[in-house]
Amino acid sequence: MSVESIVQSTRIVLASRPDGAPTADNFRLEAVNLPDPTDGQVLIRVIYLSLDPYMRGRMSAAESYADPVEIDEVMVGGTVGQVVDSRHPDFAAGDYVLGYAGWQSHAVVDGNHLRALDRDAAPLSTAVGVLGMPGFTAYSGLLKIGQPKSGETVVVAAASGPVGSAVGQIAKRKGARAVGIAGGPEKCAYLLDELGFDAAVDHRSPTFAEELRAACPDGIDVYFENVGGAVAAAVLPLLNLYARVPVCGLIAQYNDTETPEGPDRLPGFFSRVLVKSLTIRGFIQSEFVSEMYAEFQRDVSGWLREGRFAYREDVVDGLENAPAAFIGLLRGSNFGKLVVRVAEEN
Repeated sequence: MSVESIVQSTRIVLASRPDGAPTADNFRLEAVNLPDPTDGQVLIRVIYLSLDPYMRGRMSAAESYADPVEIDEVMVGGTVGQVVDSRHPDFAAGDYVLGYAGWQSHAVVDGNHLRALDRDAAPLSTAVGVLGMPGFTAYSGLLKIGQPKSGETVVVAAASGPVGSAVGQIAKRKGARAVGIAGGPEKCAYLLDELGFDAAVDHRSPTFAEELRAACPDGIDVYFENVGGAVAAAVLPLLNLYARVPVCGLIAQYNDTETPEGPDRLPGFFSRVLVKSLTIRGFIQSEFVSEMYAEFQRDVSGWLREGRFAYREDVVDGLENAPAAFIGLLRGSNFGKLVVRVAEEN
């Protein structure tokens, strides 16, 4: 890459750590010149950036399963990009790749951390959605931990999102009854009319707990946890003997800065775990990649080609709009997999 062709990247960095809910002031938009790629590296232009709830944890310095983003570092995130220049033998200019370039328009990355994408096999954006980390989270967590059986009731929180929507559809394929929890009539209608859930319950309803109980007359055998908070509190009394609870996320609690008011409910929770012989297992999808990823790609890609698996994307245009979109994500403002279109596909 000559001096005349120096690439400038627009990027969003973590300007400060949030205290509670993130604000626009926690992010900063800046431009930097990128170095030439060296042996083994690839220069990519980012086309799609995935926005996901786990990013809130990376903004905090608290102990977690992954290192936090440091102040003035680029925000993390899965990306679909196109190779501009390559010094890696597996990639050439023009190739489409899945990577982890984060919130920036261009990046120089290690080619060993990229995966080639076939643009003709599926829309590129699905590589960070239904055919990517969110889809695999649903597939691996439900099948490895939830292990739904024919005739059982599977309940999933945040059911209209990219993980929850896949959980419900996979549960149906296993012969289970799928009950989704979502926010608002439009999202609940989507679960029933487009995704084929057996029941949908609006967690914003003042009678949510009663409606959930009515939707699960035989109790709950698998609860796929994405939310926590009041939703989890309504689910707990309905869990059947030997129920399984894959814990994927707790988005209702990500912005908490102090212990919730009220009595200590932990003793009651553990009593329920004991009395009902519950299996509660937190997980990160990456732990199942070697065991299940090839199977996931085969199954879900096949279902998509057959038109028997639905998904929805919420696409926001412009990298500069990523912070506002992410803040909205934590409030439940998105409808479907939230993706930022950083650049147009060629």
